[in-house]
Amino acid sequence: MSKATDRQKNIYIKGMSGRRPLIPTDTDKLRQKARERLSTEAYAYIAGGAGMEDTIAANRNGFDQWKIVPRMLRDVSERDTSLNLFGQSLPSPFLLAPIGVLEMAHTKADRAVAQAAKNTQTPMIFSNQASVSMESCARILEDSPHWFQLYWSKSDELVTSFAKRAEDCGCSAIVVTLDTTLLGWRNQDLDLAHLPFLHGKGIAQYTSDPIFNRLLNEKSKEVAPQNSQSINPTTLAALFKLAWRFPGRFATNLSSGVPLKSIRKFIEIYSRPSLTWENLAFLREHTSLPILLKGILHPDDALKALQHGINGIIVSNHGGRQVDGAISTIEALPGVVKAINGQIPILIDSGIRGGSDAFKALALGATAVCIGRPYVYALALAGRAGIEELINNYQADFELTMALAGCKSLAEINRNSLTT
Repeated sequence: MSKATDRQKNIYIKGMSGRRPLIPTDTDKLRQKARERLSTEAYAYIAGGAGMEDTIAANRNGFDQWKIVPRMLRDVSERDTSLNLFGQSLPSPFLLAPIGVLEMAHTKADRAVAQAAKNTQTPMIFSNQASVSMESCARILEDSPHWFQLYWSKSDELVTSFAKRAEDCGCSAIVVTLDTTLLGWRNQDLDLAHLPFLHGKGIAQYTSDPIFNRLLNEKSKEVAPQNSQSINPTTLAALFKLAWRFPGRFATNLSSGVPLKSIRKFIEIYSRPSLTWENLAFLREHTSLPILLKGILHPDDALKALQHGINGIIVSNHGGRQVDGAISTIEALPGVVKAINGQIPILIDSGIRGGSDAFKALALGATAVCIGRPYVYALALAGRAGIEELINNYQADFELTMALAGCKSLAEINRNSLTT
């Protein structure tokens, strides 16, 4: 019996004794349940998007434009969902996308994700804005595949340090996120006047880095903006929480001011809007790992990636969090696939909500897909076990969709499987 049918059978048998799944199988219901569990600020940060959130809607509507055409009387009794990606054999075409500030969803944060990834043999892409250092997660994952997402900061030294740490902790690829050189205009966060980084959340990769900690004592080269904020009970409480949450002893943190210095330094160097194609050569000089570019949506940019020796692409619009009214990822995928013409792997994120979405993406030429927000909702509801259940559900849904469409392996999924 296949994993997919085993999964179904297991759910129904448990139901006979009154046990239901830990998390809803329907992603909309999953999000609604998670919203009840999360704080207002956490839900806004995780679920929110840029502007009026038209891009979030477009990501879903884009998948709806494609219809699967099942084919009959093809022997699909034996099915194979495995693939090889950068020399590693994976059981299914799913990866866990990099998502930051997971401590807003669950106290175990990235550690819970790492354990779930290991238990399901699903590659995890460490977030640059993680709540837990990459080394801590790598110790949990051991030999299970893991990559590192890089936000290119204003400090090339820090970029080099992050790349070296990624190599040292066994990452098998570096994913450079291109679409966040500036923070998008996110209405939900702005209405709450809340940015988690200012509260010391999601900066564990920085505070665990020797170069970043050395930079804390260097004088800023930028002129700080005028701040008319007065000290009041709310700001004092925030400072105390920051000192308590930060690595090290509470009293030392409070007296040294290091937590506040770290936040200020992070804000100063976090993003680099001056980044160009020419900068990519610098990273290649400092790592032997495969480099993927995340955020590619235009065929011409895909061609430039090839010209600059890039090893892979992730078609992404950052889950609709950066540009309101942007093209959906599934709309962008065919043009990128045509430009790349099979020369390097193409992954896709933003809008993947189940097995049929993954099937459609692979039929349009994607090599693999990345799960984003849904696993954070699962984390919020049931921690590690919730994420494992979600991954198992997605894998089973995909395998069954593939079989019912008349395909017994990933190689048989192609454009002829779809219509519009």
